[in-house]
Amino acid sequence: MKVNIFVLLIFLLFNCQSKEVNIMNDSSKIKNNLSIAEQLAQNQLIAYNNKNIEEFLKQYSDNVKIYSFPNILKTEGKEEMRKIYSKMFETLPDLHCELVNRIVQNNTVIDQESVTFKANEPKKSAIAIYKIVDDKISEVYFIQ
Repeated sequence: MKVNIFVLLIFLLFNCQSKEVNIMNDSSKIKNNLSIAEQLAQNQLIAYNNKNIEEFLKQYSDNVKIYSFPNILKTEGKEEMRKIYSKMFETLPDLHCELVNRIVQNNTVIDQESVTFKANEPKKSAIAIYKIVDDKISEVYFIQ
């Protein structure tokens, strides 16, 4: 399974256009030349790091689905996300996600991330794949 994921990521890295994104402190500073997909991914990252649940959820469709890659449904719906992420934002003061790399292709954004849950614990590496439909994040696939 790890080999398949590695092959998929290598394929995407060499066959998709890549854009470098500067992490900014607030979503109002996002450059106008970013695609809608990239803006949504960046906005939700900024809101996540600011622990702003309303701004975070604004980027997602009402019926968003969150999967563990490749197809294990973990969460469905914005209100379920609200419960999960509100608790994380409240109970993990050190929570922070660092963008390591981003690939944007049409309506898909693939983020390589390094996530801090607790300052005294090692960072966790993750891949998040965001699928955009009707200008909202409609599906997320996590690889951890």
